[in-house]
Amino acid sequence: MAVEPLSQKEIEDRLAELPGWSVDGDRLTRSYRLGSHFAAAALVVHIAGIQDELDHHSDLTLGYNTVSLSVNTHSAGGAVTGKDFALARRVEDIAPGHGAH
Repeated sequence: MAVEPLSQKEIEDRLAELPGWSVDGDRLTRSYRLGSHFAAAALVVHIAGIQDELDHHSDLTLGYNTVSLSVNTHSAGGAVTGKDFALARRVEDIAPGHGAH
């Protein structure tokens, strides 16, 4: 089943539910600042597991104490889709101090 790009309105509605996330060009993006390099590296490992589980992978950048994600859906022509927001939601749910309930 083909994945369809989201409309600008759908993107705006979904962004409202994910504070800190934004669209930069044709990519959904977010950066996290953590307390240490080890904490940032651990978050990268957790994100990698989620991405494998969802079979949807972002560009993931590890800095000293930061983690940045940038994602779109290649099979939809590089557009932002529901798959990108599903990944963002899962990451937000595990990010320390951000989405943990």
